Amino acid sequence: MLIELIFENPTLYLMIAVSILFGFTVHEYSHAQAAYFLGDQTAKDSGRLTINPLAHFDPIGTLLIFIIGIGWGKPVPFNPYNLRNQRWGPALIGLSGPISNFLSALIVGLLLRFLGLSNPFLIVFFLVFVWINLILAVFNLLPVPPLDGSHIFLSMLPSSLEKFKLFLQTSPILIIVALFFMIYIGSPYICRPLFSLITGTPSPF
Repeated sequence: MLIELIFENPTLYLMIAVSILFGFTVHEYSHAQAAYFLGDQTAKDSGRLTINPLAHFDPIGTLLIFIIGIGWGKPVPFNPYNLRNQRWGPALIGLSGPISNFLSALIVGLLLRFLGLSNPFLIVFFLVFVWINLILAVFNLLPVPPLDGSHIFLSMLPSSLEKFKLFLQTSPILIIVALFFMIYIGSPYICRPLFSLITGTPSPF
């Protein structure tokens, strides 16, 4: 469990915690900003259009993140009927979160690759930061409710498949499938190659 790192390597635990804190905050803020840009003020009126991490963290989900390394943030509310594009608006809102994590990983990864850093602490922190944000981006793109990818996937389905949409939205086992996907496919075959491509170094994770 992640909490064990506090006793084994507190510095690494702090790096991971800061990376998660940043990744989740930017992710949820991007959802709120996308919804506001598309015409819905629900997230803004709920105090979610902010980079204050306290506004975006679910108490139980946050506790689990920092104890076992798996959890969730507070979902950003939006009213699809207020969106200027009601067909693709939810998909764009869903896509904004993973994109923000990918861009964060890309920017920090390129800085690590081309700045020629010599500070070991900063190098390890940047490596951890890139990895955490890539994991968040790829995991949330999976087409499984309540992950962001489900909004994209459901927007692509015709209205004639309402029963199938309902099945996807009410089947809790799918999130377990998504976790196994990340362990055995997403992390080794998607995140690691992306990590190496961005940073120019093999993934140490």
